[in-house]
Amino acid sequence: MLNQLKLWAKKLKKQLFILYLAYKDERVSWYTKLFTACVVAYAFSPIDLIPDFIPVLGYIDDIIIVPLGIMIALKMLPKNVIEDCTIKAGELIQNEKPKNWVAGSIIIIVWLLIFMWSCFIVFKFLN
Repeated sequence: MLNQLKLWAKKLKKQLFILYLAYKDERVSWYTKLFTACVVAYAFSPIDLIPDFIPVLGYIDDIIIVPLGIMIALKMLPKNVIEDCTIKAGELIQNEKPKNWVAGSIIIIVWLLIFMWSCFIVFKFLN
């Protein structure tokens, strides 16, 4: 079972790199690039939309949302782009993963806005 999970994780990682490379490919339509960029940015983001310390819900994005996004994005891509990017992804995996600080910043801003809104509601309730 543990070996299957490791293989699944490696497969997901490679698929993410394929999507990362496909996003930069000129043969991909703009709406596919947009969706692919969102999936890759969220997956590579150092911060989750749902923090992992929240029981059960924290891992939903890692177990369901990210793989589902990868699957949909791969179905949107042309086969020849996937084949070309698969070869390039093998080389890229040897290096470190790309970082998307913009996506991380957006998620931090969302959490800060939620925190500020919560403080406002509590302050309003106490007065």
